[in-house]
Amino acid sequence: MKKKFSLLFLACLFVFALAGCGGGAKEGSTSASGKKITVGTDASFPPFEFMSPSGEPQGFDIDLIKAIAETQNIEVQVKHTGWDAMMAGLEDGSVDVGIAGITITKERKKSFDFTTPYFTAKQVILMKKNAPAVSKVADLKGKKIGVQSGTTGQFLVEKHLGKGYSGLKGFEEVAGAIEDMKNGRIDAVVADNAVVKKFMEQLKLDNVNIIEDTSAEQEQYGIAVKKGNKELLDKLNKGLATVKENGKYDEIYNKYLGK
Repeated sequence: MKKKFSLLFLACLFVFALAGCGGGAKEGSTSASGKKITVGTDASFPPFEFMSPSGEPQGFDIDLIKAIAETQNIEVQVKHTGWDAMMAGLEDGSVDVGIAGITITKERKKSFDFTTPYFTAKQVILMKKNAPAVSKVADLKGKKIGVQSGTTGQFLVEKHLGKGYSGLKGFEEVAGAIEDMKNGRIDAVVADNAVVKKFMEQLKLDNVNIIEDTSAEQEQYGIAVKKGNKELLDKLNKGLATVKENGKYDEIYNKYLGK
């Protein structure tokens, strides 16, 4: 009797275990089907992403991805991972979506898939007003230039002055490059126009000039997913189209970038 009871008890446990596994599989459905997805960002790129006083990422990109996800019944968890960890996370699957003012480039498209563009940007030069006049990045030859490492600011400088240019200094954040320029450790900063303007406001910089290099091409920001994740990409594209149609995109744009 005891043996029979034990076998029956074990059989019941096995049935419950199977039921539990089945329930878990349902909850762990693909990210495009309603499960919570992890969104990586680099919250050092205002007004697109920055840290709130309470320590949470916020900004244009954060509001945008949440609005997109809401239209598709997707729950998001946004994490400030930093740039390199965000990109690495997209490849290894620890991050489902990357959004951080990521410019769509041919090189990046080899490793990631991107939504349709959601913002147009351009690289600009930030220098002190008393610095020798320049009109384009190529004019910075011989000067010390700060960029955010791994971004299109770096790529633009390398395009005109060569890879391995001795005057190029990479920073984890644009803010660090601007701080070094303020203190005279570098001569110029090359970064995205909207970001440079936001830092000028935040840091109350009144002794600097923004120089627009007319030869620099416009850039398109996109939301990145792991290569081949078409299901999630389609959801994001659908959501992006929806927020552009219903006015939510304009609302977010005006909130962070003005009319």
